[in-house]
Amino acid sequence: MNRKLVRPRQGRMVAGVCAGLGQRFGMSANLIRLLFLLSLLLPGTQVIFYLILWILIPNEDRVY
Repeated sequence: MNRKLVRPRQGRMVAGVCAGLGQRFGMSANLIRLLFLLSLLLPGTQVIFYLILWILIPNEDRVY
């Protein structure tokens, strides 16, 4: 099955980035969210990366 990387309309918490990544890679969105929250404990640019993904990953209804 060919899964595209999109931000789904259902299952969102903030922007749908974690839900989209979970669907794309066949993982639970909650696991992706937990990993993201744990990564915030480390120094880095995780929030900026999330914002960039929010901008770059299209909404589910905008994919043709």
